[in-house]
Amino acid sequence: MSAMGDIFPGPLFTDLYELTMAAAFHEEGHNPPATFSLFVRPPRQGDPWGYLVAAGLEAVLDALEGFGFDDGDIAYLKATGLFETSFLDMLAGLRFSGSVDAMPEGTVCFPNEPLLEVTAPLIEAQLLETYLINTMGLATLLTTKASRCVEAAGGRVGRPLIDFSLRRTQGSAAGMAASRAAYLAGFAATSNVLAGKRYGIPLAGTMAHSFVQAFGDEAAAFEAYARTFPQRTILLIDTYDALSGARGALDLARKLRDGGRRLVGVRLD
Repeated sequence: MSAMGDIFPGPLFTDLYELTMAAAFHEEGHNPPATFSLFVRPPRQGDPWGYLVAAGLEAVLDALEGFGFDDGDIAYLKATGLFETSFLDMLAGLRFSGSVDAMPEGTVCFPNEPLLEVTAPLIEAQLLETYLINTMGLATLLTTKASRCVEAAGGRVGRPLIDFSLRRTQGSAAGMAASRAAYLAGFAATSNVLAGKRYGIPLAGTMAHSFVQAFGDEAAAFEAYARTFPQRTILLIDTYDALSGARGALDLARKLRDGGRRLVGVRLD
């Protein structure tokens, strides 16, 4: 798997106060080694499913390897009028020089134990704080939720689950993160084609209600889909009426059987 979500957006993906604190540290010549420990809060106090599943590390490591301010970043910070030239010159040459200790992704863990610790000169660690919290927090939240869904469905040997979250997630990066998290937690497949390519996740998907409506006749839609995908015919049967759709699917299943093929399944949306 490659990193969660989109490519690292750059060092300006941070809260302003990370930069103002770093500027003050620089002005004072105060840049000792520091260790930042990252925790994730439990979903709610007293939760009987009180475990977490650590995730997001690969994206963090990718970001640390490529961390650096480019000319455009420095020009923007200069234009804000907030920072002295000596601080901006320091940022222009800054690279991550520290070390990381972390739980492997997919590790079951618990609140109040660190998922990740960064040890680095204080300014470096400070500037990375927002990105690390955002990335590890989201990935761990999504993977933990997906893990609970897998457990509710009987675990990895129970009913297979498929991620269809893409059109409801909060933007493209979150959509990629959700698909990766679900697969990491034990989901069997995703509808997200880019996640399939990027992360090697099996793909799943059939048709929408609009496909059935586009033909004006449910039986015609079913037959058209079966002709296009004869080895993986799965029908959405509740566009108009689920019972009527089930009867239509049964009729098609008989035709497919007579031709040496089979109806793989039906779907209720």
